[in-house]
Amino acid sequence: MKLAVIGYPIHHSKSPFMHNSWLKECGLKGSYEALEVPPDQLGEQIEDLRKRNFSGYNVTIPHKENIIQYLDEVEDRATELGAVNTVVIRDGKSYGYNTDGDGFLKSLLTKRTTKEVSDSQILIIGAGGAAKGIAGSLHSFGAEKISIANRTVIKADQLIESHGLTGDSMDLAAAQHQIGLFDIVINTTSQGMYPHIHQHALDATEMKAGSLAADIIYNPLKTQFLKKAEAAGADILNGVGMFVFQGALAFEKWTDKIPDTASMINKITKDMKQE
Repeated sequence: MKLAVIGYPIHHSKSPFMHNSWLKECGLKGSYEALEVPPDQLGEQIEDLRKRNFSGYNVTIPHKENIIQYLDEVEDRATELGAVNTVVIRDGKSYGYNTDGDGFLKSLLTKRTTKEVSDSQILIIGAGGAAKGIAGSLHSFGAEKISIANRTVIKADQLIESHGLTGDSMDLAAAQHQIGLFDIVINTTSQGMYPHIHQHALDATEMKAGSLAADIIYNPLKTQFLKKAEAAGADILNGVGMFVFQGALAFEKWTDKIPDTASMINKITKDMKQE
């Protein structure tokens, strides 16, 4: 079994560490590798993976939306979201799925109850592939008061409209001004990801005490966004849980095996602290 993750850049992904560990734990023969794929080579690489008899692969920044045009079939949910993060190759055909949203939701529920999530005023920073998956899962789960902040407001408008959300669309400056109004603020951008650890999409200094700041980034474990939120008295949630849970959902699609997520969250956290 040959598996991979494609993205650009991809050097510091922990996906190979995670999936190779799970393959070994489940007694499966195979390997999982990280493949750096520039945007202009995406179509060519997808065809190459199919020809080389890969069983599947994960898709990360910046390919989650553009990959759809190259796949044979895409599940309804991923089509609605307009983003794919997991591909299964069967009988020479490529099938696209989105496990991001459900992976994030599983992680979020370690910090908030079902009722707290559905009652919360939520702000999602970003309107790309990950934001689409997360907004879709939150809305399906019962959360409706979801606002979207994005550099390009028209993309935020489109995300609000496509999901029938009752929140507002806004640019980053407006979101910065209003950040203290939200119960949950989720960064879905790559701002703050290694090696650009001093960046942040929004300054969380003005978040209200007791609110929750969540970041889908796991490298570093505590981004500038999370550090400032914590200093303001907010609860924080890093991207390790989402990373592991979405990966487990993908692994199950490829192998029909359910991997040990609790152990992996501990392993990834420990491994990141050692770097």
